[in-house]
Amino acid sequence: MVIPAPAGLSAAEAAVRLERDGANLLPRQPPVPLWRRVLAQLRDPLIVVLLVAAALTIVTGDWTDTAVILLVVVVNTSVGVAQEVRADRAITALSQLTAPVARVIRDGSQAQVPAAEVVVEDLLVLAEGDIIVADARVVESAALLIDESSLTGESAPVDKADGDPLSSGTVVVRGRGRAVVTAVGAASASGRIASMMVKGAGLTPLQQRLMGVGRLLAGVTVLLSAVVLALGLVRGQPVELMVVTAISLVVAAVPESLPAVVTLSLALGARRMAARDALVRRLSAVETLGSVTVLATDKTGTLTEGRMVTRHLWTPTGEATITGSGYAPDGEVVADGPLGGAGLTDLLTAAVLCNDARLSPPREAGEEWTALGDPTEAALLTAAAKLGLDRKELQGRFPRVAERPFDSERKRMTTGHRLPDGGGRVICKGAPEALLHPPVLIDDPALLARAAERAEQLAQAGYRVLAVASTDLDTVPETARESGLSLLGLVAILDPPRPAASAAIAACKQAGIRPLLITGDHPGTARAVATELGIITAGDPVVDCRDPFDQAGAGVYARATPEQKLDIIQELRERGETLAMTGDGVNDGPALRRADIGVAMGKRGTEVARQAADLVLADDNLDTVVAAVEEGRRVYANIRRFLVYALSGGAAEIAVMLLGPFAGLALPLLPAQILWINLLTHGLPGVALGGEPAVPGAMTTPPRPPTQSILGAGLWQRVIRIAIILTAVTLGVALWAHQTGRPWQSMAFFALGATQLGVALGSRTRPGTSANPMLLLAVAGAFVLQLAGLYMPPLRELLGTEPLPLGDLLIVTASSTLGYAAVRLDRILHRSRPPQPLPPGAPAHAHQPGHSDQSRA
Repeated sequence: MVIPAPAGLSAAEAAVRLERDGANLLPRQPPVPLWRRVLAQLRDPLIVVLLVAAALTIVTGDWTDTAVILLVVVVNTSVGVAQEVRADRAITALSQLTAPVARVIRDGSQAQVPAAEVVVEDLLVLAEGDIIVADARVVESAALLIDESSLTGESAPVDKADGDPLSSGTVVVRGRGRAVVTAVGAASASGRIASMMVKGAGLTPLQQRLMGVGRLLAGVTVLLSAVVLALGLVRGQPVELMVVTAISLVVAAVPESLPAVVTLSLALGARRMAARDALVRRLSAVETLGSVTVLATDKTGTLTEGRMVTRHLWTPTGEATITGSGYAPDGEVVADGPLGGAGLTDLLTAAVLCNDARLSPPREAGEEWTALGDPTEAALLTAAAKLGLDRKELQGRFPRVAERPFDSERKRMTTGHRLPDGGGRVICKGAPEALLHPPVLIDDPALLARAAERAEQLAQAGYRVLAVASTDLDTVPETARESGLSLLGLVAILDPPRPAASAAIAACKQAGIRPLLITGDHPGTARAVATELGIITAGDPVVDCRDPFDQAGAGVYARATPEQKLDIIQELRERGETLAMTGDGVNDGPALRRADIGVAMGKRGTEVARQAADLVLADDNLDTVVAAVEEGRRVYANIRRFLVYALSGGAAEIAVMLLGPFAGLALPLLPAQILWINLLTHGLPGVALGGEPAVPGAMTTPPRPPTQSILGAGLWQRVIRIAIILTAVTLGVALWAHQTGRPWQSMAFFALGATQLGVALGSRTRPGTSANPMLLLAVAGAFVLQLAGLYMPPLRELLGTEPLPLGDLLIVTASSTLGYAAVRLDRILHRSRPPQPLPPGAPAHAHQPGHSDQSRA
């Protein structure tokens, strides 16, 4: 079919079409206004509980506690909003750095315009390295080769001829051409995929767990406070005093510092990850990573380098393996056994001469070698350089005099060269099925059969295999003939795994997270990469998504379309998995959006992937995902640590008020004293607990079950045990003081506060070290303020306390160390059992309850 070559548009026509069809931009969600961001923060379940508590303190006239609670709300909201805005700005900066331009024909001449201004019917001018900015149809081509990996997941470039379609977001790796734009913006291939990225703003695993805790706390606290109210009225206490006391208990039992602890932990995690070039777009994403049970990942550019590398050479006399990665000529050619003759040199010399790619050394320190042209041909140049062959020297000694470019029908490229002695040489390289037969080759049929068998073995192992042949002539060839050649050997090329990917996958498996590969690439290639990285073993099945398949239990999915990726992720989420998805291509965007947390590559990643993700790896380092999982587990552990501390204190306060009257203590604590203890213990010490370092061994235990309560794995039992100690110490001090005529209420007040501070010190991850010095300072400050409540006249009058003699103060202080001892002893006596190995194929969270608690409080 002959396609008439269009002349392009005029500037006036382009302006009309731009006005009519809009800019060539992918669908994006409109910027979130500030008020909406603030409102989203205030709708957090814990913040709602705090606002109710603030209302109760206003009713009782406790303006100090009101101010503290509202301050927590304001700080929490400000930190959350600031992190979202900062992350969005960083993503925008990344997008601007990668914003493409296009060359088009306008008014009969070539012009460079921003990609956003390209319109339908524009005539694109394409050359090596160009990003195709819109869907188009080829009208003129010369050896045009397109990298479609960002759209399809295929690592091998695709040959394009006149009349073939081109998709936006793909890249020209070789050749040149012209193409007429057929669709822009939302109507393009990238736009259609981007429009699939719709995900409701559901609650994160942490928010769901905390909402359950909030309901439980509200019910239990209101019930017990009502009992305290009833007991006081029965014993003849004034109604107003008992109402205020009951409300004070409700306020004290609500851990109002919990949102601040959560926010501080998340913000610290986000800051640590930013130092590792990971941009957190939502603070909750840090914790969500800690809940992950399945890590689903794309292949090309995520697990692999996105660059082709020659790994094996085969000649009729032997084989060799090539080490190294990337396009840098660093590595060795290692023979796999005796290798006679000059077979390797001849093979790679031919591969260099029949080659149109070029390698560029780094321009500055820290940069990498880059390639221009077909990545497969660039891999051949790198392999030759590792053998000591120089492209410029060879091309100067054997100049090219004829050629037949590669095309998809012949599946081979042939060149003719002049030899130094005046003779000629013809070299041909291409697909084994296109070369390994007469009349192209004149070798012995047994040799050709052996070569075909080895080529098939390499292809099954996931390699792209090229056959190379040549023949020498007495005269300089006028044409690049493709017959009468002799086989030089085979070259096996692949997109190798990233050096850090294997360690990252191993770390995930050690942490009980099941890795999963979902790619659009060939099943053989997917199997090879997944096996090398340890995602599957050699005998495990690989699902080909072109055939009907059962989605459950597989470790590798190949030939998956964007729609099928969504189905696989949805199926896993419906089975109760908490799923993280990593990717970099346009085809990964919907899956990144659908997953519980999406992780995009920032350097190589497409704009669609970055906008869909919750976490962007600016340096494309997969190790950062593992570090982020550890941060998430640290956050969750610190929240549980704070809950033990805060809930045991609140429970002790209620228990003291309930049991005191039965022991002869009419009103163990006044309302103001309850609120003061709550203010000191839940304030800075509680918040400082959010800065505790990770628990040792956090990444050697399975993830917590998605259905497990935040109070599960023995936490609520621990709360009760510590609350019993706190209650016993407080009532014991009060009863002894009451019997001996001392100021028992003041001693109970000091004992309860100081013992809770002992619990805070005992809750440290690494006691006896300088880790998290803020907690030490916070406890010391709270202890001084507790003393001030006894000895400063204004506070004594406010709280209704009396100063204690030094001897009594020392006795109570010594008793309060039992809080520290109780926490440390409880850890020893009720240590979580070590996790049991997961059975093969079991979900990552299928361990028995209580076997693992990486968030031990």
